[in-house]
Amino acid sequence: MSLLPLDDLSRTLPAPARSPSYAPLARRALSLVPLLLIGAWAAADWRAVRDGTARLVSADPWWLLAGVFFTCLGWVTAACVRQGAVPERLPPLPLLASQFAAGAANHVLPASIGAHAVTLRFLQARGIPLARATASLALYSLVKPIAKTLVLLVFVLAFPKMLRLGRLVPDEGTLLLVTAGATLGVGAAAVLLTALRPLRRATLGFARTALTDARLLHTRPSRVLALWGGSAAAPVLQASVVASVGASLGLPVSWPQMIFAFLAASTAAGAVPAPGGIGPVDAALVVTLVAYGAPVDLATATVIGYRVLTVWLPLLPGALALAALVQRKVL
Repeated sequence: MSLLPLDDLSRTLPAPARSPSYAPLARRALSLVPLLLIGAWAAADWRAVRDGTARLVSADPWWLLAGVFFTCLGWVTAACVRQGAVPERLPPLPLLASQFAAGAANHVLPASIGAHAVTLRFLQARGIPLARATASLALYSLVKPIAKTLVLLVFVLAFPKMLRLGRLVPDEGTLLLVTAGATLGVGAAAVLLTALRPLRRATLGFARTALTDARLLHTRPSRVLALWGGSAAAPVLQASVVASVGASLGLPVSWPQMIFAFLAASTAAGAVPAPGGIGPVDAALVVTLVAYGAPVDLATATVIGYRVLTVWLPLLPGALALAALVQRKVL
């Protein structure tokens, strides 16, 4: 009985069946998720979209163009802040595209989860480890409210007589509720870290990584300027969109007052985890504009116009950009 050589025997045996790869199918499905979410969100809020668009038709187009310009500058600023939060140099155009796409994701999920998820995927695709990418998101989230508060204080000091703060200060009940919530949150975190050793170990490792990167970044003037300068400029640019829309509709409120109204409203309502701040910030912004003497209908139209320029107008292009970045494996 003759034996076949091993090479001949391997050719006679049937090839093992390949298991189907579901990665391309999953990637295509993920690329369609943003479009489906955007469609559902727009259908639920269609009346506001229609009314806001109708209001903007009669507005001054040049002021609206200025609002579009400030909106575009906001994406550039977001890219600068993201670059300032990591030591590695990121490619400018893909970074800008990721922040444009992150804007669409940010208006679907609450508490900036969508934007952070897109940025985290982008940083990992650039070869940055998960721990350091997460640390950059934590640094970004910490610097932004500090910078906004500093800008708010600058406006208070620069315009002490023009700004009417009395009606904008929260009452004692609201302050007590916020203090109690913050105390409970810190207490719960302390109990969990004390009781769960794996969680405490992971938290300490993350804190060491974050502090190491933060110290390194603050030794580079370019990163400091991008991180802190961009964080301070971002809320001013958003407020400038509000001021541009208000000017286009003839809102009888000065630019410093409209900018301060947005800063105060977004700071007061920023703790509410709504998608993109939509809802709480809108209500607080209408209240602050009315406190400065604006008619309720014009204040409401200004806020709706602001949302049209910053949310509804770039929403579909941002979702398409997000789907394209996922399809091309940039995210």
